Formats: sequence, C-alpha cells, structure tokens
Amino acid sequence: MEHTIAERLEQLAIRKDQALHAGSERAVERQHSRGKMTARERIDYLLDEGSFQELDMLARSRMPGLTDDQRPYTDGVVTGFGTVEGRRVCIFSQDPTVNGGSLGEVFGEKIHKVMDLAASLGVPMIGINDGGGARVQEGVVGLHYYGGIFRRNVGSSGVIPQISVIMGSCAGGAVYSPAITDFVFMVQGTSHMFITGPDVVKTVTGEDVTLEELGGAMSHATKSGVATFVAPDEKACLDDVRYLLSFLPANNLEEPPPVVTDDDPEREAPELVDLMPASPNQPYDMKRVITAVVDGGEYLEVHSHWAMSITCGFARIDGRVVGVVGNQPAVLAGVLDIDSSEKAARFVRTCDAFNIPLVTFVDVPGFMPGTDQEHGGIIRHGAKLLYAYCEATVPRIQVVTRKAYGGAYVVMNSKSIGADLAFAWPSAELAVMGPQGAVEIVYRRELAEAADPVARRTELVEEYTERYANPYIAAERGYVDDVISPADTRKVLARSLAMLVSKREELPRRKHGNVPL
Repeated sequence: MEHTIAERLEQLAIRKDQALHAGSERAVERQHSRGKMTARERIDYLLDEGSFQELDMLARSRMPGLTDDQRPYTDGVVTGFGTVEGRRVCIFSQDPTVNGGSLGEVFGEKIHKVMDLAASLGVPMIGINDGGGARVQEGVVGLHYYGGIFRRNVGSSGVIPQISVIMGSCAGGAVYSPAITDFVFMVQGTSHMFITGPDVVKTVTGEDVTLEELGGAMSHATKSGVATFVAPDEKACLDDVRYLLSFLPANNLEEPPPVVTDDDPEREAPELVDLMPASPNQPYDMKRVITAVVDGGEYLEVHSHWAMSITCGFARIDGRVVGVVGNQPAVLAGVLDIDSSEKAARFVRTCDAFNIPLVTFVDVPGFMPGTDQEHGGIIRHGAKLLYAYCEATVPRIQVVTRKAYGGAYVVMNSKSIGADLAFAWPSAELAVMGPQGAVEIVYRRELAEAADPVARRTELVEEYTERYANPYIAAERGYVDDVISPADTRKVLARSLAMLVSKREELPRRKHGNVPL
C-alpha cells in the first residue's frame, strides 16, 4: 500500500514525538524532584537557543525478544551538535529516564559516532554523564563499547578539548572516560563518581562511608582532585562550562579566541606595591596579584579546592588568553608538594596542548619535607611539573615576586628550563635556600664557637639577606631579564605576550616522551 508524503511525515512526527518523550512521566518527575534536569533540558540550557541538531534520534535497541515498548527510541542517550556562543561543539547527554541511562550496544554506538564526528571536525566534545553504567542485560557488549569510548578519549586527547559534566551517578568503569578528559565538572549533592559503591566498600574493608563522602563533588574537589570545577546546582554548572569554553580553542591547530578589552594593557597596578608584607615570612594572597594584573580581574581558577598551595587558571591579558600558575603563600607558604606538583603539571600540559601561553608567578620556599612526602613519591611527582614545563613550547613568562629557593625555583618555569622571559620584583629572593637555613649550614662552626650565638646568628642572617636574598645577582647573570616594579607587571606582561605571539619551536622526532607518571 502506497503512502502519501503527508502520511509519511505524520509517521515521522509520531516517531520523533515518541523519541522526545521516551522517558516515562514518572521518571521525568523523579528527575525533577531531585533538582535535576532531563537530558534534553541540559542540552537546551547549555547550547545556543535553537542550535541543537540531534543525531540518531530514532536509534533503538536491536536485542532479540524485546517488544517495541521495551526498546525506546534514543536508547538512553541524546547525541548531536550545536553551538555555544556561536562556536561549534559536539555533545552527548545520558538520559536516566530511559533504561536508567545504562550503556548498551546502540547507546555505545551513538557515543562513538558523535565522538568520531567531533574529532574529524576539530570541535570540543562535551559529555553529560548521568547513567547507570553498563547495561546488565547486554552483558559484555557494554564493556566493549566502554572500551571504544576510552580509546576515542585518548585519541582526541590534546587534539580537541574534552569536557565531562557529571550530573548524577557515574560508577564503575564508566568513571574512566571522564578521568581521561581535560576537565570534569560536578554538582554538589547530586553528582557522584566512584569505582565501587558504599556497600561494596563496607563488605570488603568494613568501612562505613556515605555516598557523598565516598564519591560526592566536594570529596573529589578537595581530596582526590578528580573534580576540576564544582557548582551548587546544574544551571550554575552549565554556565561554568560555557565560561570555560570561552578560553579554549576549538582544537590544537587553532589559537584560543581573543576578545576586545577596554582594560588598558599599559595600565599600572599600584596596589601591588603595597601588597608585599614587610617580613618575608608573612603570607599574602597570590590571587590578588593575578586579578590585579589580568583583564577586568577575571580569573577562572581550576581545581580551586584541591592542592591549594598552588593556584592555576585561565585569564586574559590585553584580550589574549593565558594560563596562569602561581605559588600561593597564603596556604602552606606556597610550598610544592605531591598534589600541587601534579595539579600544576596537568594544567601546564593542557595549556601547551591548546596553544595557551603560560604566565608563572613564583613565591616558593621549596618542596614539602617529610617522610610522607618522600615515601609518597615527591621526587617523581615533582618531576612531572619539571617535565611539563620543559616540554611546553607555548610562550612562557616567569615573574618572581618573592621567594625562589632551590630546586623548586628551577621547576617553576625558570630561564634554565626554557622560559622565554623572566622578570623579578625588587622583593624577589633567588637563592639555594632561605637566609636562616643557609647561615646554619655555612657558619655552623663559627656559631658554635661564638660568645653570643644568637646575636651572631642575627648578624649573619642580615648579612646573607643583604648580599644574596635579592634579584640582582640573578639579573647580573641574565637569569632574570629585568627587575621591575610590581606596578608595571601588567604592562610588562602585555608587551611580552605581544612579542612572543610568533614563537615557534621545532621538537625532535620521536613517538612521545616518557613523562614520570
């Protein structure tokens, strides 16, 4: 029997309506009652209005023996492409109202297709995760398709930005895809990530732990470092995704998007002159330095709750995107430890992959001492940061604000490991170690024999400080290119970034380096 075009369009409309309402009303109500949006609502909120083009809307399970009602359209994941602020992206959003958002053959195929599309087009890939893991009914098939997702994550790593948004449960093997991506967003109270749940943990270890304590947003933001960003609710989270995308290029062959700024690049920052405490042992907030220097004071910090003795984030100077790394004297004196070294190394490599120049503010007393750090591998983890800076070919600028002691100074983007330009404030102290420690070592015998060891120690510390704890010996030898007034920092950085814009480096031919993981 032949059908008219009108009849065919009517059939198409029926199928698409079924796809749009694949989840039951009860499941949708349950989602909303938890303060969560549906898969499509999340896409509509994140993307520019009317820009979403859905793909594989009519895909459904091919498992034998299922009725039509048991194999709903979309198969539990919505995929497609659209724009964010006019810039193209590919996206998938898992739908917990359909098959619990569990991954089966068709579900996996849809994600594979949209990931392949993103890689071939050179556009960011955004994954919204809210599902029940592998579909038990399909057995090993789900595991096979998870493997395909992981392989595509790795293939796209450093080629296109990959963003994971955790808006519900993400458990078992499913957590490894977000872990491979560049940025992980979580929502307080409703996002959870873990390899094994609380029940299994209690059975195996006897430990009583809640879902939130084990895999909640703040646990991963403060303890594990898995969560890059945490938001109070889903809309705030998606707003943060849009904001992050404004700093990132579409792919590794493009430059990050510049903007026209009304913040004068020659603007002085006189507030920085009085920021530095009189005593070198007093703390100050490095983020105040950063916000005083960058355009409009806008600084998007990554991992703001984890490894807080170092701060990393995105900003702009004269409209150009920069990645900022800075020791944080307000937390553990800005020391480098296992977590802060790893946090900064990951950020440096991300910026280098996506052509984002690096500005490093240095106030570091050294590496964290202690058996827990040594036995935990501070040597290996500290080497990650050293490796990341040495490997980076983007424009690299160092600004030493105060302490720059020992190997930690070298690791923090010094000229000796390839910084293009290095500047120091007059308050900078470039030395092997602080005056107190140096005097104890160099003058140990003299102090032991002194009639008044305390007074003599004070004299020697003052003498050492006057002679070595300043930037001028380093400036004489060219280890810093100039000693500048703190007020001129923005102006100097803007000029330097404009000059370095044409920097090119040829790397030796090799498959890849062997970073000390």
